[in-house]
Amino acid sequence: MTMSQKPIAPGQSVAVKTARRPSMADVAAVAGVSHQTVSRVLNNKGSVREETRQRILEIMSDMGYRRNESARALASSQSRLIGVVTPRLVEWGPATTLLSLQLAANETGYFVSVATLAEFTAENMERAVDDLLSLGVAGLIVIAPVEPMARELETQTIPVPTLVIASSWISSDSEIARIGIDQRVGVKTALAHLKSLGCDSVAHIKGPDGDFDAMERDAAWAEGVAELGMTKGARIQGAWDADTGYAAAQQLLAAPLPDAVFVANDQMSLGALKALSEAGVRVPEDLRLFGFDDQDGSAYFEPALTTVRQDFQEIGDEAIAVLRRLIEGESPAIAMIPATLVLRASA
Repeated sequence: MTMSQKPIAPGQSVAVKTARRPSMADVAAVAGVSHQTVSRVLNNKGSVREETRQRILEIMSDMGYRRNESARALASSQSRLIGVVTPRLVEWGPATTLLSLQLAANETGYFVSVATLAEFTAENMERAVDDLLSLGVAGLIVIAPVEPMARELETQTIPVPTLVIASSWISSDSEIARIGIDQRVGVKTALAHLKSLGCDSVAHIKGPDGDFDAMERDAAWAEGVAELGMTKGARIQGAWDADTGYAAAQQLLAAPLPDAVFVANDQMSLGALKALSEAGVRVPEDLRLFGFDDQDGSAYFEPALTTVRQDFQEIGDEAIAVLRRLIEGESPAIAMIPATLVLRASA
């Protein structure tokens, strides 16, 4: 409860001006009670003093608090609603992951309610979780591709089964259930393929700092090159978009070219291929290149892009299956789905 939010006396009215629908946390703050106490009143479960119960009900009425009927279903373990928290859907990975979750949920009789973070802040994250909880979700799935989201999640106590989709995490002893795609196996398979073609030096155009996928792919490149006895070429910073791939390739062109380059995603690969083509560098004759994602259309790049494929359908199916087991009281282990190499003309 903040300094401006004090408990009100029984019978006292309260007027709340808000730009969004009041949430359970708003009711708790005004009433000066915990989120759990409000939940007990809503679900008519647990021990709550009658005076407190009536005060909370009055505050709900004054604030115009409403909840979805799925909350009542949750109270009797019948909720078929799953909440999903996701960052902005501008990158291929989160957007495709969300679609796969929705399809997998529908196939098993569940429905998905999505809270999208236009900008990540701890406040936005907490609000998104609270809004989904107020709908009576049976469980939560959080698509958490970056470290700040992971750190915030570790500080929260969420009263429903929660699953994270992320390729890595900030601590090995976290109690949060997690599934993801094993980024490293796909990258190392691609590097072994390059080695078999006679390539020695391999440069890397990497993804943004603080992004789990980018960090895993970067680590796989460094480890794989060393394990295969190859030469590590330049490491150049990118940011998932074609513009940065184009700029990074121009930096590569300013020095003697490596035998190959691993570009951390397909969009950057698109930009890199354009820069190389403009400079008269032939792919794969002068330099071999592979990307990551196997996004729609990568087979039609010029040349067709060799890339590492993430099976988003499998991640969606597995995520829903794991969350259902969590809802039923099980404690599944961390599950990692391997990425696979798709060979095309560029490498």
